[in-house]
Amino acid sequence: MALKKKINVITPNKALIAKHGDYLAKLAETNKVNLEFEAAVAGGIPVLRTIKEGLATNKIKKVYGILNGTTNYILSEMENTNQSFDKVLLKAQKLGYAEPGNPKLDLNGFDAFAKVRILSALAFNNKISKSNCIMEGIEKIQLKDIKIANQLNLRIKLLGISEILNNQLFETVHPCLVSKKKYIGNVNGVMNAVIIEGKPVGESVLQGEGAGPGPTSSSLLSDLLSILRGNIKYPFGISSKNRGSIKSFNKKNYSNSLYLRFEVNDKQGVLSLITNRLAKYKISVKRIIQTPDKKNKKATIVIVTHKTTENNINNCLSIFKKNRNILEFPTLIRLQN
Repeated sequence: MALKKKINVITPNKALIAKHGDYLAKLAETNKVNLEFEAAVAGGIPVLRTIKEGLATNKIKKVYGILNGTTNYILSEMENTNQSFDKVLLKAQKLGYAEPGNPKLDLNGFDAFAKVRILSALAFNNKISKSNCIMEGIEKIQLKDIKIANQLNLRIKLLGISEILNNQLFETVHPCLVSKKKYIGNVNGVMNAVIIEGKPVGESVLQGEGAGPGPTSSSLLSDLLSILRGNIKYPFGISSKNRGSIKSFNKKNYSNSLYLRFEVNDKQGVLSLITNRLAKYKISVKRIIQTPDKKNKKATIVIVTHKTTENNINNCLSIFKKNRNILEFPTLIRLQN
């Protein structure tokens, strides 16, 4: 291995760093060489160096954003062209924004989640978390979800989030309904954006292209320049000896308002069945949108709830798997807190 032979290493491999970063960082420090991986997160956006150097004196409490250009392009293009997920995915593959063979790691949230792990380690000076967290992609998002979100003056974005809740670390990747009035709701196409909340700096925003030869080469050359300057730096900003562990926040207690879409038989009593089930679990309804399909005697019911916990909603929705008037398992999208 190069690090053992006292050779500096530059890598854009986020899966490698997310899984073995602690071990590799310690190896680099022991052998007094650099391990650089700026290109592993957010392409050409210098977010890792910003956290390690520019914001080194800040106490960061939250890092979140759009960390995958492929999914952001697909969601944006579905809205702009009124085309289905499958058609837009094919277009993304032809343009080189998605893997032509198997784009699964982008679509299912894994790519973004590896980046969240790295950002957490840097932002909170902790070892890379191994906890079981929420990781959801965009495969279940349909064009009708995009249209209904538009009615609500919202947009769907795949967000990666890392934050400290009750002195515990919470990491997640999942689709979010975001207000069109918010900055993050207006980052479209292949663009990435990272928002860092810290003290005393407040909120810092970094935006740029997240993938492609230009952004990636920019980050790789930045790492190379750092090495050529002759500076031996800690890969995660501080010594491995000083990086601790943070207890993980229980994902069952994570709370959000929710968008729930039900595809149902258009029969009397189906809506009350759903709302009664929600009431049983003390899930308060904020808004209901019902769209009948009279030709097929079916209907789409969308319910926006007030805040509830993951544990609550998972227990509540489980019953709908067994009801013949609920035609498919409900689609769940969280609203951005």
